[in-house]
Amino acid sequence: MARLPVIDPSKATGTAKEAFDGPLKAMPINIFKGMANSQAGLPAYLGLSGALGKSTFTEAEKEAVALVVASFNDCEYCAAAHTMLGTKAGLSEDQTIALRSGRSTGDAKIDALATFTNRILATKGFVEDSEIEAYKAAGFTDANVVDVVIVITFNTYTNLFNHVNDTTVDMPAPPVLA
Repeated sequence: MARLPVIDPSKATGTAKEAFDGPLKAMPINIFKGMANSQAGLPAYLGLSGALGKSTFTEAEKEAVALVVASFNDCEYCAAAHTMLGTKAGLSEDQTIALRSGRSTGDAKIDALATFTNRILATKGFVEDSEIEAYKAAGFTDANVVDVVIVITFNTYTNLFNHVNDTTVDMPAPPVLA
């Protein structure tokens, strides 16, 4: 059960009301209802989300990073959300499972992205030059080096929020990992 009150979008005020009446109108899910307890919560989410809209990553690539981060941080809510969003973005269910379990997806570029993401997380960003070069050799750019850090930051925010709040999962559970 969530630790924070779930804010009904029809009763939200201020920036939360603006978010629920605008960009989040079609998605009044529990994570957003919890973030709405703070006038900074949803604007922070939407700001990073908007910035990522300018990224050169595909939606599938963003979801691949989100799945790796959810797995690294043991976020049940985000594993469910990004499995659903990842399949909508073109990842197969098997690829979402592979990304969550640290196995190959069968796509060399997605695998390089997952490997680099895991290295950033495991080293707290202190990656080796050779790891950046391997990432770029897989088809990524200098901009993608920055973008992956932004996607990690964005998803770490949601993961940690869900842990603190104990957000109730309100979407289909992802496949169980073997």
